[in-house]
Amino acid sequence: MDKRPLEPDDAEQRRGAPPTLVYRKAPSSVANDAAMRAKRPDLTKVGEVIVPPREGRTFNLLSGDVFRIVSVEGPQVGDLNLWNADNLAERFYSGKTRALHATHLTRGDSLWSALPYLRKMATITHDTLGWYGFDADGAAVHDVIGTRCDPYTLKLLTGRTYEHCCHSNLTHALAERLGLSFGEAEPHVHDVFNVFMCTGFTRDEGRYFMKASPVRPGDYLEFVAHMDLIGALSACPGGDCGQGHSSDDATCHPLRVDILRPA
Repeated sequence: MDKRPLEPDDAEQRRGAPPTLVYRKAPSSVANDAAMRAKRPDLTKVGEVIVPPREGRTFNLLSGDVFRIVSVEGPQVGDLNLWNADNLAERFYSGKTRALHATHLTRGDSLWSALPYLRKMATITHDTLGWYGFDADGAAVHDVIGTRCDPYTLKLLTGRTYEHCCHSNLTHALAERLGLSFGEAEPHVHDVFNVFMCTGFTRDEGRYFMKASPVRPGDYLEFVAHMDLIGALSACPGGDCGQGHSSDDATCHPLRVDILRPA
């Protein structure tokens, strides 16, 4: 039964109010990106981290470092957290990043830090999936909509438990990096940047949906760091997130993080 109230006589007039953007779009870093691409021959690879399927790993970055999240074996989504290496309270703020840029990020967009800092943590300098755009379902890649799969929501909705959700993977990785217990590290884990994930909102009810990622081996998303950072990446248990998540059902693949430094 439709429980919505009856429409008033001026319903269409009310719906017809013109939209206004909440924020002027944040300054683009495309010019800086062009300068960075010109310097690519001078970049030296100084580190590499392999993130195994259904696990998380951390990596360290200096200001000015370039890092790439790379698909190496098959379609795989990654959940990314970032912290100021000198102050864990300054961490990635997905909601404000979404407000300042868009629901999905690509070249020239930045990842912004939490209040009261609100600084650029990193900027996307290259996106091999930049061709995808928005598809017929209204989906696009690299979202700042979803929060991360976690055992608490899974328990709430299904009664099941699962130990390799991205929330847990990121917490374990950060705990190991900092020498903390799981409980001490957990409050530092935050809403993620969903790298390679293909998502949107349904048109009828505005519900968050996902579909199989278009990422293929060799694709990558590249960033330049604007401060010294600790990064953590989880190889999502949903694999390409075309069917589900928070289980061992999906085919999963590793991800690689390449760290490059200007000469």
